Amino acid sequence: MNPSCEIILEKLTYGGEAMGRLPDGRAVFVPFGLPGETVRIQLTQEKQNFARGEILEILKSSPDRVTPKCKHTFSPLLLGRVPDRVEGSGVRSVCGGCHYQHLHYEKQLIAKADILRDQLQRIGKIENPPVQPAIASPDQWNYRNHIQFHFTDDGKIGYVFSPLPSGEGRVRAIEECHLPEPAIQDFWRELQFESKMNLERVSLRTGMDDDLMLILESNTEETPELEIETDISVVHIYEDHPVVIAGSDLLTIQILGKDFHVSAPSFFQVNTKMAEKMVEHLITQLPITNQPITLLDLYCGVGLFSKFFAPKFAKVIGIESSPTACEDFGLNLDEFENVELYEGAVEEILPALAGQIKDLSYMIADPPRAGIDKHALDAILQIQPQVIAYVSCDPSTLARDAARLIKGGYALQQVTPFDLFPQTYHIESISIFER
Repeated sequence: MNPSCEIILEKLTYGGEAMGRLPDGRAVFVPFGLPGETVRIQLTQEKQNFARGEILEILKSSPDRVTPKCKHTFSPLLLGRVPDRVEGSGVRSVCGGCHYQHLHYEKQLIAKADILRDQLQRIGKIENPPVQPAIASPDQWNYRNHIQFHFTDDGKIGYVFSPLPSGEGRVRAIEECHLPEPAIQDFWRELQFESKMNLERVSLRTGMDDDLMLILESNTEETPELEIETDISVVHIYEDHPVVIAGSDLLTIQILGKDFHVSAPSFFQVNTKMAEKMVEHLITQLPITNQPITLLDLYCGVGLFSKFFAPKFAKVIGIESSPTACEDFGLNLDEFENVELYEGAVEEILPALAGQIKDLSYMIADPPRAGIDKHALDAILQIQPQVIAYVSCDPSTLARDAARLIKGGYALQQVTPFDLFPQTYHIESISIFER
């Protein structure tokens, strides 16, 4: 068994861990700790320059620590009986979905803005990055319109957690979860599966009027046999090809009064109310003149942003790689004649379009967690839009891409964090760059 030691935690880092220093000076990263706490830890991983550990005992707790709402957040290892210690302070992740349930929500927002600023400074080498206060989610709980479950060996549904230094994931069955919207919350406990159904995972999504869609993903094209006793849509996905078992292949999600049709494999923001706040922010930050200008919407998905800007621009050009999202985009923007859509990878299509795009003043980019591909960034710098709105779900790749944009002649005007994922370490943000 690895030896234990006593440390003082200094700050929260991206990924949900608190950082402290070992007696030899190495940084050590500890889940479920808070800045200012004195903890006794056991090391779980040692590298030359850093280590990871787990809390055995909280000797001095932070005033910002609160009792987690969900019983799956912590599993007590040691009950403290000494004054100024936290009962049940030994912590192991059982679920893996939440990282900040033990931290007061207002402090979560401050921590996320601080972490975003730190990433821009350390990775992007940006001095005094203009990070704004984080925009709070109207709902701290029950905000997710989409939730995904994996299976235990005996067929119970649960979440993946990675307690091992190797990062190997395991699935733990759950009995409660406080993140999904009420319609999903009322239904998911009714799901029962046999242990040998050959399913990789299942998802539940909700739309307008509490419509529900059950999505079954597997590595075989054989359609699973199910008994469904309620009025929901059921879709089976094999190799990104959806097959409707019951109901419809589309959900409708309403954003600021506009309907968006979203098919089972397509991405959509999981926090509907925060998606509205992001749209409102972009409308404010991209003021439109009456000039005949073009908007380029990269990684446009089902058209969340394009639909709001299409009436304001002479032309909107979307680029998206997902075939189903492209089909949804076509449905969602069918009313507009000034919209073009290119299906394919941004890094392949954008360089080919670079010489053809004229009157481009605005660009919106909403890339996946990996950020903007290098070839796509080269094309952006060739096109030279006047204003770029970068929607990011990963501060580290945002910082990397921001450094390249700044080197290419852009100034970072502001960065606004949006808390789409309360109780977790995930940070969404919108950055505004001007040439």
